[in-house]
Formats: sequence, C-alpha cells, structure tokens
Amino acid sequence: MEEKRRPSNGNQMNAAKRKAARRKRKQRLLIIKSVILVLLLCVLGVGIFAIAGGFNKKKPQNSGGTITADNSSSTSGTSASSVTVQPQDAKTVKMAEAQTLAVQYDYDGAMAKLGEIENADQDADVITKMAEYQAAKSSLVAWDPVKVTHVFYHSLVVDPAKGFSLTGDDGWDNATKGWCQWMTTVEEFNRINDQMYANGYVLVALSDLYTETTDENGTVHITTNQIMLPEGKKPFVLSLDDLCYYHSYNGRGTATRMIVGDDGKPTCEYVDENGQTQVGAYDCVPLLDQFIETHPDFSYKGAKGTIALTGYNGILGYRTDGVYQTRNPEDLDRDQSEWLAANPNFNYDNDVAEAKKVAEAIKADGWTFASHTWGHIKIGDASMESLQSDTQKWLTYVEPLVGDTDVIIFAHGQDLANWNEDYASTAKFQYLKSQGFNVYCNVDSSQYYVESGDLYFRMGRRNLDGYRMYHSKFDNDGKIADLFDVNAVWDDRRPTDASLYTI
Repeated sequence: MEEKRRPSNGNQMNAAKRKAARRKRKQRLLIIKSVILVLLLCVLGVGIFAIAGGFNKKKPQNSGGTITADNSSSTSGTSASSVTVQPQDAKTVKMAEAQTLAVQYDYDGAMAKLGEIENADQDADVITKMAEYQAAKSSLVAWDPVKVTHVFYHSLVVDPAKGFSLTGDDGWDNATKGWCQWMTTVEEFNRINDQMYANGYVLVALSDLYTETTDENGTVHITTNQIMLPEGKKPFVLSLDDLCYYHSYNGRGTATRMIVGDDGKPTCEYVDENGQTQVGAYDCVPLLDQFIETHPDFSYKGAKGTIALTGYNGILGYRTDGVYQTRNPEDLDRDQSEWLAANPNFNYDNDVAEAKKVAEAIKADGWTFASHTWGHIKIGDASMESLQSDTQKWLTYVEPLVGDTDVIIFAHGQDLANWNEDYASTAKFQYLKSQGFNVYCNVDSSQYYVESGDLYFRMGRRNLDGYRMYHSKFDNDGKIADLFDVNAVWDDRRPTDASLYTI
C-alpha cells in the first residue's frame, strides 16, 4: 500500500508544476497584450493630436488674420523665434463671411471677401465659390425704381384690448376710431412679414434707389439706381411713422419707449397689465431685426427701414423737445403739463442723452432716420411761415439727436404739391431743398409711385394698417392683394364695426 502511495504523490507534484507553468504563461500573454494595447493607444493619440494641429496650434484671432506661433521649445538654445502662419480656420471664417454677404445678394462683396483668403487664386474651394457667386450675379434681374413699392406702419399694438378699447358712453371711446384705422397689431405685423417673405419680397433701403452727387455750387443732384435681384424676388421699401410714443399712447397697449438692450441692439420697454415694465420685441424695429436674423435673404445687403420722427413730444419715448426743459406753462399743452406734474424728478438732459444713445444704436443696427415734420403738420395746407417755423424746430430738437438726414416723410399723407404741378418750382420745395432735404415721401394707395427729378427723389407709400386691411378684407378692394392675403393676416381681436374704418 505504501509503494502505491509514493507514485501517487509524484504525479500530484507534476500536475501542480504544470498548472503553475500554465498560469505563468497566461500572465505573460496578458502582460504582452496590455503592452500592445497601450502602444496602440499612444499611436492613436499622437495621430489625433497631429491632425488637430499639434503643439503650435493657436486659437484664431477675431480678425481672421495671421498669428504668431511660439517656438520656445526649440533645441537650439536660442531665444524663442516667431513665424507667421495662417490659422487653420481663417479660410473657413472668410468663406462664412462671404456666404453671409451672398445670401443678402451682395455678390461683389462676397467675392471681395473670398479674395482676402491667402492664395485665393490657387485654392480649389475658393475658386469654386467665386464661380458660384459670379454665376449668381450674372443671373440677377434689374428692377427699375419706378416699380418698387413702399409700405409703412405706425407703432404696433401689443394688446388690442387696450388699443381698440370700448370705453365711451356712446360705445367706442374718442380715440378708438383712429387707432383702429392707423394701427397694426404685433400679430398682424409678424404675419405680414411671413407672407411677404413667402411671396418673394426683399427689403431694400430707400437710399438704394438713388444716388446723390454734389456739384461745385453745393447743389445735390439725383440719379436713380436699378436694384439687382434673383429671378422671382421683388424689392420693397419700408418706413415707420411717429416712433415717438406720444403722451396719447399712454395706456393704449403699445411699447412705451425704445432702449438699448443688453446685447447693444435696440429694443423696447412695455408696461404689462400688472403695471410691470417688460423689455423685449414689442414694436417694429426689434421684431423686424429678429425676422431678418432668421431670414437674412429678406434683406438686400443688410437693409432695414427708415424711421420718420416728429419732435413735439420728443422722440423714441424720451421727452426731448425744448418745452420740457423750459416748462413755460404758455408753451405746454395739457398732456405735457400733466406728464411733467406726474414726473417731478424728470431730468431733461438725461432724456436727451438717452435718446441720442438709442438713436445711435438704431443707426448702427442698419436703420435710418427722416423728418416727419416737428409738429406732424399737413404740409400742403401749411403756410410758408408755419412750414419754416416747424422745420427749424425739427432741425433744432430732433436732428442733433438722430444725425443728418435729407429725407422728409410727410404727415397726414399730404404732399407739398399736387401730382400735376412742377415740383421743383414750388416755393415749399425750394425752401425744404435749401434746408438740405432731397427725398420726399407722402402716402398713396397706388402699388407704386416714384418720380425722380434732377433735384429730388419723390415716392408714394402704402399704409399697411387697419383701414387698408379692413377695406381689403370686407370690401375686397384688392389694394394690398399683391403683398399678402389679408384673411390670413387679420387679427381676430380687432373690432369689425364698419363705423370704425370710415374716414
């Protein structure tokens, strides 16, 4: 029995040795595999790092220009040297900027931007884009300015329940009829923009339609320009009347004033139903800005609108007229007196400074300003003496805040002469021309009216307000059918009593 147990112990020892050997081999294989995996990961990391630009890659500067790479790791022992390199994405930035210009039909500007790229004439991507923009430019269709329509709005109604309120003893209050006729709601404005965009309309600046030259005597002469757009696109001009937020607007559901937002862009203040001041897009300027940001091809070369301002209650919601400074009771109307009494801490200089700051932001945003006469006067009915007095007030209290302008947009739809008169020979024209005005706009229900003389540019405008929409919707007069479908635009919160839309 003992002899049989000895062989058994030997077999057990051999088995244990074989088992230990197998274990060691597995450990060696695991180590080898781990080493190989680490090496592969290192190789992969180096490859990715090299593709990404290596140690010398820098963040692109805002200018998109060249940058300096730091070679301080050089083994030469000398001080760090500088080499000029094109950032990896400078080309991408320039090409994106060019595309932005091209989307707004500025193909010359887009091609000039591409030309700023290093070795542009040898870069296949740039050459391809250059050809694309040149082809697009070659396919543009010319629009004569006499076929360009001009639309306008007043301040928008945010809350129709206030704007079109029913408060008088006989039904509608005294102001409601005017508000129903002259005003457009925020909803209607947004829907009109949607429809005009879908119908191929493109906003052009009023100044895109003409060129001014000045002779040796200082006289400004006018020549017209063609607007070049792709097939199927149609130019239009936009203006805004009375962006002053008059005292009479108080409580009528509109914005209360324009301000500069945190982003440096013009926006609005609005007092809600709880008496809280809200900041946002409550009127045409910021709403149109937002629309163009989303639909840049709605704007020709970045064009915005022209804002026509009076001055008798100040501008942009600030009380900047001289009567608010002097406070002479004989010069103040009831609204002004009541407002000053309700605002004992009013500081005239602060309002003037704020109004100028907001106006600068509006201009930087692409908008332009025009005179709407200081007192919202009827230019055709006014005497020469009253016209002169009114103009000097505008030049004194408004122009210093908004800057020079040679555009006058007449109030009440009047013009200084009849359509069949020799415009340049009228005394009122000659006076306004002497005061620096070269562009004259009134209100006209025609699809377009443009007249250009050697000394002036004259244009009719179309009111996109309650009056025009009511008669388009209920009388089917067709006067705005080329722009949009009024049934799709009409705000159902607007009253439909016919007496409110009768002049």
